Amino acid sequence: MKKIAGVAILVSLGGLAIGATYLVQTGTAGRIEAQRQAIANRTLLDILPPDRYDNQPMAQPLIAAPVALPRSTLLGAYLATRDAVPSAVLLSSQVQGYEGSIELLIAVDTTGRVLGVKTLRQSETPGLGAAIAGWPNAWLQTFEGKSSQVPADESWALKKDHGQFDQLAGATVTSRAVLQAVHDALRYFDGHKTQLTGAISHE
Repeated sequence: MKKIAGVAILVSLGGLAIGATYLVQTGTAGRIEAQRQAIANRTLLDILPPDRYDNQPMAQPLIAAPVALPRSTLLGAYLATRDAVPSAVLLSSQVQGYEGSIELLIAVDTTGRVLGVKTLRQSETPGLGAAIAGWPNAWLQTFEGKSSQVPADESWALKKDHGQFDQLAGATVTSRAVLQAVHDALRYFDGHKTQLTGAISHE
C-alpha cells in the first residue's frame, strides 16, 4: 500500500513539474516571439527614417495575395503612419535575377518617390550580383528620390540599354532585374495610390 502511495506521489510530482515547465515555456515563448518580431521589424525598417512612422508597419498589410506585375511579383504591401496619417508604403517585391529570385523591400513616400530599397534575399554570384545584398548599399541608393515619372519612363533602364542608370560592375542581369522590379513597384503604387494610402480612416 505504501508502495502504491509512493508511486502516486511521484506521478503527482512529475505532473506538477511538467505543468510548471509548460507554463514557463508558454510564458516565455510569447516574449521570445515578440522580441524576434521586433528585431525582424527593425531590420526591415532600416530603409525608413525613424521620424517617418510611429506605428508597426509590418502589422498593416495592404494586399491579401501576391500580385503579378509586368516584370516582377509584388509579394506584399505595408502602411507606415505618423500620428495616424499615412507617411509611406513598403512594397515587398520578388524578381528573377541571374542565379535565382531576388526579394526587395521598397519604401515609397505618399507622393510616389523612393525613400529606400533594401535586398531581403538573393542568391546572386558572390563578388558580382551579390553586391546588392550589402547594407547600406550605394548602388541601391541611386533609386532614392526617383518616381515612376522621374526619370521619364524610357529612361528607366541601364545606360547600356539607353537608360539613365549605372549597373553593378559585371552584373548586368542582376542590375536590370532590380531596376525593373523597382520601376514595377512604383508604377503599381501610382495605379493603386488611393487603395494603399487610404487604408486607414481620418477623423
